[in-house]
Amino acid sequence: MNFKKPILATMALGLSAGSLAADGHMASDMTLVSWGGAYQQSQINAYSDPYVAMNPGVTVTWDESSAEAVAKLRAMNEAGSITWDVVDVVAADALRLCDEGLALEIDADEVLAPAPDGTSASDDFGDLLVGDCFIPQIVYSTTFGYRTDMVPAGVDAPNDICDVFDLATYPGMRALEKRPINNVEWALLCDGVAKDDVYDVLATEEGQEQALAKLDTIKDSVIWWSAGADTPQLLADGEIFMGSTYNGRLFAAIEEQGQPIGMMWDAQVFDLDGWIIPEGLSDERLARALDFVRFATDTQRLADQAKYISYGPARLSSAPLVGNHATLGIDMAQHMPTDPNNAANTFLYNYEFWADYRDDIDGKFQAWLAQ
Repeated sequence: MNFKKPILATMALGLSAGSLAADGHMASDMTLVSWGGAYQQSQINAYSDPYVAMNPGVTVTWDESSAEAVAKLRAMNEAGSITWDVVDVVAADALRLCDEGLALEIDADEVLAPAPDGTSASDDFGDLLVGDCFIPQIVYSTTFGYRTDMVPAGVDAPNDICDVFDLATYPGMRALEKRPINNVEWALLCDGVAKDDVYDVLATEEGQEQALAKLDTIKDSVIWWSAGADTPQLLADGEIFMGSTYNGRLFAAIEEQGQPIGMMWDAQVFDLDGWIIPEGLSDERLARALDFVRFATDTQRLADQAKYISYGPARLSSAPLVGNHATLGIDMAQHMPTDPNNAANTFLYNYEFWADYRDDIDGKFQAWLAQ
């Protein structure tokens, strides 16, 4: 089995927004689900507030349960009561929900708006349409931040992913997420495995052991995190020298809070975040959900979100419209993970591999952590 290429699923035919909403019968209230914090606020600013302004009488309620979306939608489905209308999830969770029949399959070119020049939605989103139910919003990355004032004298600031494993040159505590994803890929890269071979190697018992053995070399210097806010706080408190987290969290710490933190983009792991619409909505709620998603994922709205957080818009047509931060006034393009200066050496998360191997490698990783 070859895991060198990420899965690119074809979009299944589904319902169009126009066919459901033509009679104007749409629900007047809607529950949107996201992750809270600065990211959700960027969605409120760019998507829901403008949508409500254009649709008087519509009420939007936000829920911050995206981290539990899979479990909660399973429970709602079993109970026969779906209380969410549009849910923000990472791509991997969207694929799981779609496979389980809990998310609506869509045709991107029917449901989503074309680009301003007429380019179809499927061409505008391109390879980021990784599943039959997934509607992309942003490209984000997991990368490393480091304390600029803790870089040893006479040494360049860390700029290579393998600096994470170099305790001699860069002593100090690290922070890594408490799961195998990303960590085992970085470990293999820094143990001599070529980027194109990482997932083929990781598909073997020997490759998994090789990755854990490399992580063993820094295990005693690692604080394990579970929430995206953990690493920025650990950096701000000076408890670690470097740590992984989401690039938007680091942007906030550096640019908004003025922390002495630098960004290391090498081997940043690209991932996707976007919307799904739960299966089982009434016609009126489904029409409203589709109408909102068409608006919230058009070219201008995705560019607008980038005014508030440093995640790259998922549409090609949105990128030229990315401007300055809404309050700081700084050019946001240079802070995007997709900026050419930052994306010189990226690593693309492989959804197909992790769908097949997640449970097995999770078990091994947790057993290794407990040793």
